[in-house]
Amino acid sequence: MHILVTADTIGGVWTYTRELVTGLVRRGEQVTLVSFGNIPTAAQTRWMDGLKNLDYRPTAFKLEWMLDSEADMIASAQYLQAVIEESKPDLLHFSQYYYGALECDVPRVVVAHSDVVSWWMAVQKKQPPETDWVGWYRQIVSRGLQSATAVVAPSRWMLEQIVLHHGKPAAGSVIYNGRTPALFNPHMTKEENIVTVGRLWDSGKNVALLLRQELPAPVHIVGSNQHPETQGDVFAAETISPNVHLEPEQDEKQLTQTLGRAGIYAATSQYEPFGLAPLEAALSRCALVASDIPTFRELWDGAAIFFRSNDAQSLHDAMELLVRDSNMRRHQANLAYRRAQQLFSAERMVDDYMSLYQALVPEQALSA
Repeated sequence: MHILVTADTIGGVWTYTRELVTGLVRRGEQVTLVSFGNIPTAAQTRWMDGLKNLDYRPTAFKLEWMLDSEADMIASAQYLQAVIEESKPDLLHFSQYYYGALECDVPRVVVAHSDVVSWWMAVQKKQPPETDWVGWYRQIVSRGLQSATAVVAPSRWMLEQIVLHHGKPAAGSVIYNGRTPALFNPHMTKEENIVTVGRLWDSGKNVALLLRQELPAPVHIVGSNQHPETQGDVFAAETISPNVHLEPEQDEKQLTQTLGRAGIYAATSQYEPFGLAPLEAALSRCALVASDIPTFRELWDGAAIFFRSNDAQSLHDAMELLVRDSNMRRHQANLAYRRAQQLFSAERMVDDYMSLYQALVPEQALSA
């Protein structure tokens, strides 16, 4: 089978794409990969080395959630249409809503990784303002979802949000994201510290919650401090207490070491359609302290300590439990590790997508 996959190079969608494409190619499938957003760095594409049957085409077109992206979306759709006509894939797997409405006879899977409207409701607790851009965004998301052959969400909660804000798709399903356990090290000696990883500029991640109270162990915040569309850092140096260490984005090797040594992982998000960073921490055998939001309950109930969302005191109390009790910390780490291995492996994710693809693609294409 030949699958055309789209991705963006900003955030977790690129990590998700790596796991999906690697799994597909290693199973003998042919993949054409088209990326949008920033042109990736050499470090971001290193995973492609040695993968056969992969045709990669990077572009720098804007993403649909970026302001003033309308012209780029039209141009990128035209480019994508040309790639489809040239490469003749059997199936299209889109990580953007916009392309779900492309005019072609090829089955189209649209993956709802996240959404501006559901983000706004979770973070701002109200509908986004009715600007021209928001009106355009709502229109293109709904059009893409309704035109797709199948819609996939990475959690039940995210699928419910899509239905609530954009209407019920013709065929909707949930496929949990996955990571390769062998990429992480669960056997390192743990330190009594707290780590979180993610976009510091995204208030949905709510990393600033870690700054509101002095926590009972050193805190390491790892991630980009600069919004991709603006200039300047989110956190000024004077807002950081001596107990908090703000660290830049890390490459895969560095992050494996950071999570491998971390005793506790803080999943502080107010908005999270899935959350790859907590999964990576669980595969590194970190104890999880998670915001009590529907997604984390769906994924980690029974394998994490929960605190009231956006409540600094509740976060402090949860952390104190684990910092004071090393046996409890080890127990919670083992629970998270087992849950991650059982439910959220990349192999299981690729299995689920292959089952979906085979149901959508005519049998004669599979045998071609």
